[in-house]
Amino acid sequence: MVTERDSSARILHLITSLRTGGAETALYRLLSRLDSELFDSVVISLSAGETTIGERIEALGVPVYSLGMQPGRPTPAGAWRLIRRVYQLRPNLIHGWMYDANLAAILASASLLKQVPVVWGIRQSLDLKAEPKWRSRVAIRVGARLSAWPQQIVYVSRASADQHEAIGSRADRRSVIPNGFDGEQFRPDTGARASVRAELGLGEGTPLIGLIARYHPMKDHANFLAAARLVLKQEPTVRFLLAGPCVEVSNKELSTLVSTLGLQERIHLLGERRDIPRLTAALDIACSSSAWGEGFPNVIGEAMACGVPCVVTDVGDSAWVVGETGQVVPSRDPMALSAAWREVLQMEQGVRAVLGEQARARIMMNFSLDEATRQYEELYTEVIN
Repeated sequence: MVTERDSSARILHLITSLRTGGAETALYRLLSRLDSELFDSVVISLSAGETTIGERIEALGVPVYSLGMQPGRPTPAGAWRLIRRVYQLRPNLIHGWMYDANLAAILASASLLKQVPVVWGIRQSLDLKAEPKWRSRVAIRVGARLSAWPQQIVYVSRASADQHEAIGSRADRRSVIPNGFDGEQFRPDTGARASVRAELGLGEGTPLIGLIARYHPMKDHANFLAAARLVLKQEPTVRFLLAGPCVEVSNKELSTLVSTLGLQERIHLLGERRDIPRLTAALDIACSSSAWGEGFPNVIGEAMACGVPCVVTDVGDSAWVVGETGQVVPSRDPMALSAAWREVLQMEQGVRAVLGEQARARIMMNFSLDEATRQYEELYTEVIN
C-alpha cells in the first residue's frame, strides 16, 4: 500500500503498459530524477503483469499497480479497477502517457469528487494513414476532440505537436519537453566496445552498424535490412547489430527476411537486452530506420551521448535531434539509407571521431536528463498550483 503522503504532491502516472519501449523508458528515467521531497510518484499500468521496466520502477521505491487489461481493449471491469485504485491513491495530478492512458486519465480524474488536474503525454509523431491499428486511429481522433480536458499536453517533439494540432488538438495546451539523457550512463566506452566485439567475434576494425528497436512495422526493419544488403555490395566487411523485443532468430518473419536477403552471416540478432549502453558504445553508426511515428527516438539520443554518429530517417524530430552531427534520409528509401551509411564509413577515422564528439556535446547541451526533469517539475508545480 502507498503510505500517507506529507506535504509532497502525489503524481499518478498512468501508462498503457510497462513493456520495454521509448515512453516506458522515458517514464523510468523521469522517476529516477524527480525530487521525491516535492513529488510522491505512483504508477498505474493499464496492461497486465510485471515487466522489465515495471521492475526497474519498483526498484526506485515507486509503487506500481497493473490493471490487467488487454492493450486497446478497455472493459467495464478494468475501468472499475482504475476508478477504485485512483480513489484510494487520491493524487494531486494525473499524468497520462500515450493515447489510451490519456483517455483513461480523463476517466480517472472525473471519478474523483474533486476534479484532479490532468496532463497528457504524446510520445509519437502522427501518420494516420500509416498507423495499422484502427483502434489507435480512433483513440487519436477522440483525443483531439477531448483535448480541452487536460491542463497541458506534453509532446516529446515539435513535429508531433504541429501534427496533432492540425487534426484538432488544442494549441493552447501545448508543452514540448524532449527526452533527456544521462551522460554518465551513456558515454564513449572503449572497454564496452572491445567486449561487445569479442562477444560477437568481430575485430576492432570491423565496421558495425546498429538498430536498437522493438520489432514493429513502424521501426521498419525491412528498410534497414534492404539497405544492409545494398551497402554490403560496396562495403563487404560491414556487420550489423540488431537488438530489441522480438528481434531474435525465433521471430520467423524477421528470420525469413534475413535469409531471403542472404544476410545470415552478417547480422547479429540479439533480442531484448539490458546492456543497451554497452551495445551502443560498440557501434560505428547508430540508425533509426523508422517509417513513421517516431517523436524523439531514445536510441538516437543514447547513441549521440555515446559519441556514435547517427543516420536517421526524417520522421518526427529525428533530423532536429541529430542536427549537423549525422545524416538524415527519407523514410522507406533503403538506397538513400545505404548511401548515408557509406558516406559516414568512408570518412577518415579522425573526422568520424570529431563527428561523434560533436554529437555527444549536442546531447549534453540540449537534451540532458537533468534539464528534462527540471521542465517536468516546473510543469507539475504550475499545473497543481
